Amino acid sequence: MTAKATTSATWEQDVLQAEGPVLVDFWAAWCGPCRMVAPVLDEIQSEHPDKITVLKLNVDENPDLAMKYQITSIPAMKVFNKGEVETTIIGAKPKFALEKDLAAYIG
Repeated sequence: MTAKATTSATWEQDVLQAEGPVLVDFWAAWCGPCRMVAPVLDEIQSEHPDKITVLKLNVDENPDLAMKYQITSIPAMKVFNKGEVETTIIGAKPKFALEKDLAAYIG
């Protein structure tokens, strides 16, 4: 299972009203580190489908949300829970580091 995309149009339903934690990967097609972290996030999603939902948001296609959540560098990942940002992770990291950052959700 790979992370599905969310957009400005589906944001409310996909992220803010979601049950349980949602990790949103703010990315862009031209971003090399974003492409490096994507398969790692897919692995985390497939290994913990009942604990966390991983969604991708293209910042070029959804600049309103990138601005609202103050995304100034990508990749940036934010974990939302009950509509609120609980955790922010900036930059590409290896799987073990991401799992450590997400331990409160997938541990």
